[in-house]
Amino acid sequence: MYTIEEFDKEKTKVLKYILYKKRSEAEIRKKFSGIMDENLLEDIIEYLKEAGYINDKEFIEKTVNNIIALKNLSIKEIKYKLMSKGLDKNDIEDYISENREKLEEYEKKSAENITNKKSSSMEPDEIKQYLLKKGFKI
Repeated sequence: MYTIEEFDKEKTKVLKYILYKKRSEAEIRKKFSGIMDENLLEDIIEYLKEAGYINDKEFIEKTVNNIIALKNLSIKEIKYKLMSKGLDKNDIEDYISENREKLEEYEKKSAENITNKKSSSMEPDEIKQYLLKKGFKI
């Protein structure tokens, strides 16, 4: 067992980690597992979930919005990026199917951006192969 003081002290560490940059539950577990009592970590994660600091579905949405604003990726690449953060595959699939239209529009624009960027240094067939390799639907 642990004391309330220990709980508060460790909760503050986890909270600082989350507030510095939004993180998934899996990222938090990976960071603090082994350096903190498992039961304590479990209770802190539950507490922070209830308080709204940890919400993987919200995290997926924010991450995708950042990607859309800054990068040119295929839907497949977005999916892999989210999975690498330890997010639940079903949550990712749900988000993608709920936002399919928006994501397909983004993917189309991304493919156009990449094509325009690469057209001076690559042949059309090479660009097509590059896009297919990156998971774009052409």
